[in-house]
Amino acid sequence: MSRAAVLCGLGGALPERIVSNEELAAQLDTSDRWIRTRTGIGQRHVVAPGQSTSDLAVQAGAQALASARGTADRPDPGVGPVDLVVLATSTPDRPCPATAPDVAHRLGLGNVASFDVSAVCTGFVYALATAASMITAGVAGRALVIGADTFSTILDPADRTTRAIFGDGAGAVVLRAGEAGEPGALLGFDLGSDGSGADLITVRAGGSRQRSVPGPAAAGEEFFTMDGRPVFTRAVLDMSRSSQSLLERVGWSAAEVDKVVAHQANIRILNAVGEQLGLEEKQIVANLDRVGNTVAASIPLALRDAVAGGELQPGHRVLLTGFGGGLTWGSAALVWPELETGRPHR
Repeated sequence: MSRAAVLCGLGGALPERIVSNEELAAQLDTSDRWIRTRTGIGQRHVVAPGQSTSDLAVQAGAQALASARGTADRPDPGVGPVDLVVLATSTPDRPCPATAPDVAHRLGLGNVASFDVSAVCTGFVYALATAASMITAGVAGRALVIGADTFSTILDPADRTTRAIFGDGAGAVVLRAGEAGEPGALLGFDLGSDGSGADLITVRAGGSRQRSVPGPAAAGEEFFTMDGRPVFTRAVLDMSRSSQSLLERVGWSAAEVDKVVAHQANIRILNAVGEQLGLEEKQIVANLDRVGNTVAASIPLALRDAVAGGELQPGHRVLLTGFGGGLTWGSAALVWPELETGRPHR
């Protein structure tokens, strides 16, 4: 069989602080009912002062590496546990340098290749495809792929919509070189983008375009903004199209998919994608009620919670799909392997 990237470890991390809908309602013109009705979210986790994206990435990465050590059947004597780290994030610790090398250093991985990928909420799928391609090409033998974001650090404190939606977190998987026919092998990807929608999901200040103009940024441009209505439409359309394209490529029908793990944007988007694909409710994994939209971390965190809670079982056919700023979208497919992992997030 041909060489393939095989998922063999899974981990996740959330900040300790939980912000409930009731806490937000005490600060903003909103309510638990308003938030739940429009998003399906009941709470989200937020980093403490001084806590950064790399801190969560290190925690999730360490857990994924521990999971891989418990299940990996092809140890590499004399070398580190991975030789590649790909970190998907839109909230790096600093604009320069990338955050991934620091994460690799803090995990004790030595002088491995490491870099960031920025595709916002599609970031994890893009990072997964990047690492898998490097493994199948023989550039790497084992990779740590992390999705981590701390969007609470770039939200307008007075914006009830974005503060209700987004939470902080990190999720990670370990990939190893293996064979295409074994459980955990990544079977295919579908990726796309449309830069004409760049302004729909954005932070206007902080980049070279804004900094090339003399004077400070305009008020509020340092915060994340999102045009909700067109984003909703595009998210449903592009995730559905990408998923269907990949299903056709791997030879699965939607009915044959056991679990769809989509980016956890909001419950209405998840349900709409399910309707477009003709899915039943039991096929759709959702944990956003407990963690909110954790951006690049959302898919691996949902995977971890589904495994730890018994919802996702070895042998299940799994479809991953995401949509984010750029605009970007992407999907991946695999048959779920047997893994060791911890308890679900609450």
